[in-house]
Amino acid sequence: MELTIDLNCDMGESFGAWSMGQDTDILPYVTSANIACGFHAGDPSIMRHTVQAALAHGVALGAHPGLPDLVGFGRRRMDITPDAAYDMVVVQVGSLAAVAATQGARLNHVKAHGALYNMASSNQALSQAIAQAVFDVDPGLTLYALAGSLQVQVARDIGLPVAQEVFADRSYQADGSLTPRTQAGAMITDLEIALQQILTMIRQRKVVSVQGTAVAVQPDTLCIHGDQPGAVIFARSIRQALEREGVLVKSVPPVYALNNI
Repeated sequence: MELTIDLNCDMGESFGAWSMGQDTDILPYVTSANIACGFHAGDPSIMRHTVQAALAHGVALGAHPGLPDLVGFGRRRMDITPDAAYDMVVVQVGSLAAVAATQGARLNHVKAHGALYNMASSNQALSQAIAQAVFDVDPGLTLYALAGSLQVQVARDIGLPVAQEVFADRSYQADGSLTPRTQAGAMITDLEIALQQILTMIRQRKVVSVQGTAVAVQPDTLCIHGDQPGAVIFARSIRQALEREGVLVKSVPPVYALNNI
């Protein structure tokens, strides 16, 4: 059986005169881009330029909606209602879809950002609100969700396509959640350790938690973070390692193309 994986990266997170990430240098190595939509990062001009750059590299477009928290970069938890989550996801996904349309393109997927992503992975009401928002904007969009999380099943229950996401540069807890960034060891900065984790997830469908237990995962898409030091080296090395190991790196097939819509 041929092993395949999508390689995604969060992008378009600059804002005004503030520069974030290394998008231009990372794009040649990834197959999907999760583009910030102005709430946690990004702005209209950055959105347009990031869409253009991704299309120039043949990289699939995804919306990356987050909490309305520019100062905290969307990584601080907020006490939001499901209705508020629904509205902010609709607005952000709709905005990036419109930007993509001006370039003759359309979105392929949606991935919640930061605290919103983590909150939804274990909160039924927020998971439902986010999945419903994506479905109502476009039921052909694929939702990227933490592998094995509540969000995966909630999205499937309403008929939304799902790609289960694993992480190259984050450590895991025994319950399958990501180690909070506030804790030591949350980010994996050693490339060899990251590569070992990646290949174990793809070949053995498991990841070893910081507690030493094996957690089952389904790796449909693999995330790297473009804002961490050495991100370009990580992206290039991971892509080369996957191809060397015979893993086919390609984007998640668009549902609208499969259905000839």
